[in-house]
Amino acid sequence: MSDASKLVSFSSLKLGITVLVAIAILTLAYQLTRDRIAEQQRRAELRGIMEILPADIYDNDILADVIPVQSELLGDAPESNRPAALENRKIYRARKNGQPVAAVMQVTAPGGYNGNIELLVGVLLDGRLSGVRVTSHKETPGLGDGIELRVSEWVLAFTGKSLGQPPTDRWKVERDGGDFDQFTGATITPRATVAAVRKSLEYFAAQRDILFTETGDSTPSQESDPDGNTNG
Repeated sequence: MSDASKLVSFSSLKLGITVLVAIAILTLAYQLTRDRIAEQQRRAELRGIMEILPADIYDNDILADVIPVQSELLGDAPESNRPAALENRKIYRARKNGQPVAAVMQVTAPGGYNGNIELLVGVLLDGRLSGVRVTSHKETPGLGDGIELRVSEWVLAFTGKSLGQPPTDRWKVERDGGDFDQFTGATITPRATVAAVRKSLEYFAAQRDILFTETGDSTPSQESDPDGNTNG
């Protein structure tokens, strides 16, 4: 073997060892941080739930009493180019003394100005909203970010509302003839949010009994969107 060939072989061996060491380090780091990351995610989930659902109304481990669901009424994801039925979302179920009292749903509002708006929507057993919070969005700072509680109290207006209060045809922003405020210069964002919250209430009303009897490895049947795209 020539000196050049030996040099190439040695370099390849050295590179291979470096790659293996790097993989081993990354694997070890993942193993060491996996549980910590999972616990951080659990705490973040619980904080979001506690903001919209009073802790004294349920006594179960709400993070363990959860089911995945697939429904267009919980939000489409147009940029993924996949039907919403393929997008699993979680529903956390609250119970008191074994009896259902509320559900907290992960909901996607499509049609935001800069993309999807992710929400947590809490619904009491009687169909009233216990609260709504935005968990992520890409809306314009100073305009569409008014959906965040840290920016404005706009999202608090949902608390106590239901499909009957206001009537279904008033579940719109004021510009569209509804009861909900819009932001100055930013109607698209609140319009998308209001529509998504209304649809989540429709889903809960249609699936309530099933949601609280399904086991964790089941998925309630898909409900179609009766109104089509509301973000025009």
